[in-house]
Amino acid sequence: MIPLSKPSIDEKEIKAVVGVLKSGIIAQGPKVKDFESAFAKFIGTKNAVAVSSGTAALHCALYAAGIKEDDEVITTPFTFVATANSILMQGAKPVFADIEEETFNINPEKIGEKITDKTKAILAVDLYGHPYDYDAIRKIADMHNLKIIEDACQAVGSEYNGKKCGTLGDIGTFSFYATKNMTTAEGGMLVAGNEEFAEQARRLRHHGQSEKTRYEYSDLGYNYRMTDINAAMGIEQLKKINKWNKKRVENAAYLNRGLGKIKGIKIPTVKKGCVHAFHQYTVKVERNFKLSRNKLMEYLKNKGIGCGVYYPNPLHLVSHIKKFGYKKGDFPVAEKLCGQVLSLPVHQHLTKNDLNKIIKAFRELAH
Repeated sequence: MIPLSKPSIDEKEIKAVVGVLKSGIIAQGPKVKDFESAFAKFIGTKNAVAVSSGTAALHCALYAAGIKEDDEVITTPFTFVATANSILMQGAKPVFADIEEETFNINPEKIGEKITDKTKAILAVDLYGHPYDYDAIRKIADMHNLKIIEDACQAVGSEYNGKKCGTLGDIGTFSFYATKNMTTAEGGMLVAGNEEFAEQARRLRHHGQSEKTRYEYSDLGYNYRMTDINAAMGIEQLKKINKWNKKRVENAAYLNRGLGKIKGIKIPTVKKGCVHAFHQYTVKVERNFKLSRNKLMEYLKNKGIGCGVYYPNPLHLVSHIKKFGYKKGDFPVAEKLCGQVLSLPVHQHLTKNDLNKIIKAFRELAH
């Protein structure tokens, strides 16, 4: 089976983790600080705050941005549920705007009609690793005095006009889950140029305490700390992420050449000025293809090719979010794409034989 995703762990990560275990400092310690410094330098920002997951990073970002109960945050219905859940965790309401069919990201043209006097932020997602349309969304945010929170959880190393994703908004967030382009097994990172945002995030991850004054609680907080075990992995992974992303881009280009002319298969779009990190290589299976998306997925798995659907349901139709009054038909582009998208292997472990096997499987159906 060609796996859809596969983490890259070698002796350097193992040695680093063993070193932490032998040191006796296994909770949040010096390795976390080292990882934060290295990641901030890689991204090109002043502050990085390591946390226990991408979800924790999103929650910290919303808290740091001052999102409170009954506020509204505009976001996309076509993403992982953590994006909307983090808004709910602050007692705020997720307000959705439909997406662009080409990039799968939130459509700036749909945002304006969703803004009310309760709107406090736009939470934009760099889905699959393709940057959101920053320039258009920044104009809207500035016009209405809104903060931009960037969910770059799938976009470590992606770029928009020369700037790394995560630095495009006021606060950026990353995930280092096991399937991501780089991993700490579980973990996340918040990045911000604004020191106050970073300090608020540090407090929230540590039970509401400043790390300078223990047992003084400024607010309700959580245990969102990263361990030195995770951070030691992250330090080693970060050294290799550019090489891995380069290989992903090359694999995506090879797949594009092989699949691009197959009727009924729409290959990924990369907009001008964007660097796509290809966390996922996602095609659209259109009506004029020989098989439905679900039948194609079954066919590929029987051929020994891993694949997956990200995401089968738009968030406005998820039960705990639908109660806000959303219904089927509200966001037609997102709903349509939930029935069309299929992600194929693109990771750095793939060989030419693997890529050719994927292409051959599609071409056999096209004839």
